Amino acid sequence: MVKKRNGLYGEYYNNVTLEGQPALKRIDAEIRFQWTLFSPDQATINYDFFSARWTGQLESPATGRYKIGIDGNDGYRLFINGKIIIDNWKKQSYSTKLVNYYFEKGKRYDIRIEYFEPAGNAWFRLVWNMDMQDSSGLKIQEAVQAAKNSEVAVIVAGIEEGEFRDRASLALPGLQEELITRVAATGKPVVVLLVGGSAITMNNWIDKANGILQVWYPGETGGTAVADILFGNRSPSGKLPITFPVSEAQLPLVYNHKPTGRGDDYNNLTGQPLFPFGFGLSYTDFTYSGLQLSKPAIANGENLLVTFKIKNTGKLPGDEVVQLYLHDELASVARPVKELKGFQRVRLNPGEEKQLQFMITPDLLTMLDINLKEVIEPGKFRLMIGSSSTDIRLREIFEVK
Repeated sequence: MVKKRNGLYGEYYNNVTLEGQPALKRIDAEIRFQWTLFSPDQATINYDFFSARWTGQLESPATGRYKIGIDGNDGYRLFINGKIIIDNWKKQSYSTKLVNYYFEKGKRYDIRIEYFEPAGNAWFRLVWNMDMQDSSGLKIQEAVQAAKNSEVAVIVAGIEEGEFRDRASLALPGLQEELITRVAATGKPVVVLLVGGSAITMNNWIDKANGILQVWYPGETGGTAVADILFGNRSPSGKLPITFPVSEAQLPLVYNHKPTGRGDDYNNLTGQPLFPFGFGLSYTDFTYSGLQLSKPAIANGENLLVTFKIKNTGKLPGDEVVQLYLHDELASVARPVKELKGFQRVRLNPGEEKQLQFMITPDLLTMLDINLKEVIEPGKFRLMIGSSSTDIRLREIFEVK
């Protein structure tokens, strides 16, 4: 007695023409593969020069015209009931090719898929939108209805990332942007919680959200921490350790780039980020004042003491992360337009003011010269203190003799 298994019968060949006897035969439960730097079977199949054929039957759970096709790279063909419906038998880059096909509920269709990979890095998936659109639309409608019956809508959105999970688009994947847009259309306040470890573009929905909280990967007690922020029990005080672009076209985009001698803007977009390095909002406000230097000029190797005041001018207690940036005004080699050299976290009650200080030590002024030797070059340095890399509140020039 032969036990039946769901899936397609796969035959793998160590050539790109499906010729000869297959080197591997097996049942693949799902045609959803990403063979990067390795093969379908390390022991028997080449990782960079192979072909495969899958055969079996597909049973339709519903009647209607649905999209079916291949999401992948390189050469492939798709047959249904012996008739070719997608013919893409050529080496090419990644693409998604779909066709409309009429299916009848309960009917079985013979399916055959052929694929070849002549260079490695294979990405290959059989895709079928049977029930997918209706299901996702229903879930979004449920969320919309829940928002209508609530005072505030909190939407948790996020990304997929990790090893071999680099993103070509920084937008929220799937239907998450549609979810935000449709929930916001109810007129109820919307707060979006972003889960993930990297930047996200927000052009399509940022103006529809009343609040955005980047929670990163908050861990086991993250729920309590996020709740404290949402309910106002704690004022947010985190600062971004990365830059969020308006568009992927701005990348690479960093706060500490070298001067280029030209403008940073584009023909159809500013060169400024959506959220700069060091950015972060609070439920209260802070003012900076009283910047003083211990002396306007120092000798090479000498320390410089910087003092200033910060005051909580809002109505709630909160933490501010004060940031110190430096820029060498004229150096023998190109230097960044600004560099973070220090930061301090200070907690202040409403109306409270504190005096803070930074010590500019020789190591903060050291650079590598054209011979890659550590030096402190004489000249003027720009000192900047602020709430982010672009929100500079205090500024002064000092000189190294």
